[in-house]
Amino acid sequence: MRRTLLLGGLAALAGLGGCVSVGIGNEAALDTQFALRDAAGALPARREQPLVPALVIQAVPADALGDTTAIAYSRRPGEFAFYQLASWTERPVRALPRLLQRRLEASGLAGAVGLAGEPLRSDWLLQLGVDAVVHDLASEPGTGRIALTLELFDRRSRTRVARRSFEAAVPAQRADSAAAVAALSQAVAQAFDGAVPWLDAELQRAAGAPR
Repeated sequence: MRRTLLLGGLAALAGLGGCVSVGIGNEAALDTQFALRDAAGALPARREQPLVPALVIQAVPADALGDTTAIAYSRRPGEFAFYQLASWTERPVRALPRLLQRRLEASGLAGAVGLAGEPLRSDWLLQLGVDAVVHDLASEPGTGRIALTLELFDRRSRTRVARRSFEAAVPAQRADSAAAVAALSQAVAQAFDGAVPWLDAELQRAAGAPR
């Protein structure tokens, strides 16, 4: 019910396109598509031996802001609008699992890392929920805020063995869509910086792998 209400509210906002500000600051004159990125710097050394043979990532039903190509901003809690002349190349609920897959592949945590639906057999499933992807403009130029929830499942016993939420907020350089995307991409990196060590520790514990 909560998800239905959120989607309805965001659809109503989208219908008010002529009333929603195109740019809070210096906005592009033409429609622009942006790719959400993992703007990580130097990564920790890759594991010499994987903890598990394979791991599958699955996106789960997300907050409405993560399930649209519109780039959202918010001036007040619970109220959202969209940049009119800017959008995501791919919905965050689809982009973020791919970005996390690449980060985990680089870590060497698993022998193979796949996405749900790919032909990869694995005893371990990591569900990724996208709780927030928003340019928070409560105070300009605002911050790019990402919130994720990760749940690790052992498919052999059909049990959830770990769950944790990760959130990151990075100051934006300006109050416009391009600066919002840059800040959000840095926030993705910070959220992953916390998520990967957590997953490493949980797999060591649950899989009984040597440290």
